[in-house]
Amino acid sequence: MFKNTLAAGLLAVCLALPAQAATFRWANDGDVNSMDPYTRSETFLLTFNANIYEPLIRRNPELRLEAALAERWEQVDPLTWRFHLRRGVKFSDGTPFTAADVVFSIGRARGPGSNIAAYFASVAEVVAVDEFTVDVKTSRPNPIFPEEITSFGIMSKAWLEQNNAQRVADLTSREENFATRNAMGTGPFVLVSREPDRRTVLARNPGWWDTPAHNLDRVEFNVIANDATRVAALLSGEVDMIYTVPPQDMDRIGRTNGLRVLQTAELRTIYLGMDQNRAELLKSDVRGRNPFQDVRVRRAVYQAIDIQAIHTRVMRGQSRPTGQIFGPGVNGFIEANDGRLALDLEAARRQLAEAGYPNGFGVTLDCPNDRYVNDEGICTAVVAMLARIGVRVTLAAQTRVRFFAEVNAPRFATSFYMLGWTPNTYDAHNALYNLAGTRDGVRGMFNNGGFSNPTLDDLIDRIAVETNPTARQEMITRTSNIIRDEALYIPLHQQQVVWAARSTVQLRQQADNGFPLRLVRVGN
Repeated sequence: MFKNTLAAGLLAVCLALPAQAATFRWANDGDVNSMDPYTRSETFLLTFNANIYEPLIRRNPELRLEAALAERWEQVDPLTWRFHLRRGVKFSDGTPFTAADVVFSIGRARGPGSNIAAYFASVAEVVAVDEFTVDVKTSRPNPIFPEEITSFGIMSKAWLEQNNAQRVADLTSREENFATRNAMGTGPFVLVSREPDRRTVLARNPGWWDTPAHNLDRVEFNVIANDATRVAALLSGEVDMIYTVPPQDMDRIGRTNGLRVLQTAELRTIYLGMDQNRAELLKSDVRGRNPFQDVRVRRAVYQAIDIQAIHTRVMRGQSRPTGQIFGPGVNGFIEANDGRLALDLEAARRQLAEAGYPNGFGVTLDCPNDRYVNDEGICTAVVAMLARIGVRVTLAAQTRVRFFAEVNAPRFATSFYMLGWTPNTYDAHNALYNLAGTRDGVRGMFNNGGFSNPTLDDLIDRIAVETNPTARQEMITRTSNIIRDEALYIPLHQQQVVWAARSTVQLRQQADNGFPLRLVRVGN
């Protein structure tokens, strides 16, 4: 537990509580990993820290843009976005929020250690016009820039400098600094205590600029990795809500008096990736070659996966099989373009033989066991399915902390892996830019397979600036077709957002799996 710097403010919190103030206790199977909102572009980390750190522009419960720390914004010319900041806002330590904090935060987010630099890929310069006006100048027209920064929380320049945390600690290298376990923002809640992998406690921010819709004075977040234990905590009343519900327990929870299951389709796509860059795989029994550099091998692996079996047996119907790396609800998605390569074991074996692997080969599949719905179960099913074509898969399932540190390491220490991606802009370009573009330090940041396709790069760059909807959609479709035909990724499904809560808890469930505590109320 960190040394609490907020003790003096807790009395004020208590005095400011409304008559119906409440404690909210909730649990997830994994931890938030860091209090620094720039350390990882991961939904759970971003949505948790958004309760403390706020963006210039946020999303309402329907996921439409609305003003937050910027009262309004405008595009003053094709290369300049101007943000007019909200006056009178203070960080929870009493420091005024100004343009200097915005300029410094963007610079920090673009700097070493940051995992969200792609948000600012088009940015050439950030200028404080005055104390409450910021101009963001782009190197090319970027019509969706406001959509790209809704997950970007503003930090205090003074607080970061005072605590020697100007640079983002690189989680992939297990680095830490003061901002890793401490937090201080402008948001509706303040950090009270932090016990990694166990419990994090928040309290109401009495000086928040907005009118609270919530009635919470204290929020206790608990990490309960075991599915049965987490469900038992909900059933017994130990917690009020669980963020990750095991599919096998949905019926049981739904039949229990005083509890309810909340469910909606999620924007995230779960997929498998393959190292296509190294001359020899790190985790394989093949020497001197990389099987995944051959499109026939990639297609063989793709066509050996029975996605319907995963849908019905592993996910128990709580998924939507997909053929693209983005799905419904994302601008650019068209149902007709969502076809998968067909399940065909005979074709898969033939392609492996043609590629020079008539007896298959061995490879390790890296998989998290506490990040996505039934993630380890999905990977276990994939292991069995690939065995049918002679691909001998060793499953390496581990907690998200270790998994991300390995798979997202600077040199991507993986050969075959599972990941998920939610386009934070709700636009196909975000997925294409981050997952399919050639890695250059910003573009392709999560292209862990390391492939490079100049045709894709050209299409992705053109999609970014195209304003004609028809022409833009044609390029998105072409890009998706290349990814499918070359089997650059193996999309699996969009999972369902499934939460469970006590009937006395009012929640707003969102398709991006965001969980803003500012919308939670406890009590009748």
